[in-house]
Amino acid sequence: MNRLWIAPFAALLLGCSEKKPPEPPVRPVLYVVAKPDLTQHLGRFAGNIEARYESTLGFRVPGRIVRRYYDVGALVKEGDILASLDPTDQQNNVRAAQGDLDKSRAQLINAQANARRQQELFNQGVGAQAQLDTAQADLKTAQAAVQQTSAALNQAKDQLSYCNLRADHDAVITDWAVEAGQVVSVGEAVATLARPEIKEAVIDLPAPLAEALPKDVVFFVAGQLDPNVNTKAHVREIAPQADSATRTRRVRLTLDQTPPAFRLGSSISVTVSSPITQHFQVPQTALQETDGKTRVWVVDPQTLTANTREVTVWRRDANTVLLSGGISSGDTVVSAGAYSLKPGQKVRLDKESSQ
Repeated sequence: MNRLWIAPFAALLLGCSEKKPPEPPVRPVLYVVAKPDLTQHLGRFAGNIEARYESTLGFRVPGRIVRRYYDVGALVKEGDILASLDPTDQQNNVRAAQGDLDKSRAQLINAQANARRQQELFNQGVGAQAQLDTAQADLKTAQAAVQQTSAALNQAKDQLSYCNLRADHDAVITDWAVEAGQVVSVGEAVATLARPEIKEAVIDLPAPLAEALPKDVVFFVAGQLDPNVNTKAHVREIAPQADSATRTRRVRLTLDQTPPAFRLGSSISVTVSSPITQHFQVPQTALQETDGKTRVWVVDPQTLTANTREVTVWRRDANTVLLSGGISSGDTVVSAGAYSLKPGQKVRLDKESSQ
């Protein structure tokens, strides 16, 4: 009777031992989809649109400014008067020079008459050679005096004309350094003119980056207010020395195209990049490093199972890693939750975390 009771119990134990072990639970994970990255981003910098050609004008004579005819931003044509000085001193100089010229002309008339008279007397045999020589010398002196005073008058008139500061080309006034009533010296900066027909982008780059720019560097220039307004550019000029305060070097870029929205003074954003071979960017948390090897977990989109794959790291940043091998475009890479996974384990992908 005891044997009959033991037999069914043994069969029950045998049946329990033949059950399969429980499958690992489905793990929720965060993920990113591998996308090829063909450029190396070197940074983004703020800058401005400026004219390639600018000129700072000043008066060629000293004086007191009596009027400014335009404001900053005004369009001026070649020859337009920008500002004027009080011309009183220059007008007096012109009058004095005119008087000197009239005096020298009168002296020339007398010298010419005396030279003719002495020549006639000498021809008649009643005049002395010395008197003729003296008369001819006085004539030449008078002629030279007329030339000298005539040049002085022209110079005085030029000085008077310099009381008007004129634009030397069609331009936009970008700056005034003086105000009406101010006394200025010769050559002192008064106004800055920019030629609007040729524009360029101007940025300040850190000195180490400016000195190590690759030959195939690409500058992408976009408006800060409207990024849809954009164009590419290339380096025209790099300042030979870094700014002593900011340790940056000014870089001037020639625009491939000049959109109308790129007005003088417009703020821009310049992205600096360089073409590279195909790489894939993944978060730093996606990597697992064991046994001297670096791996990531890749999810099979058909079975939703995760398995490790060995990868090659090209470069590490603060939060991301660039992989140069081991994964392909479109692979689903686990970005968080990988440390609790086992090979072949099913996972649940959070679509909201995909990138």
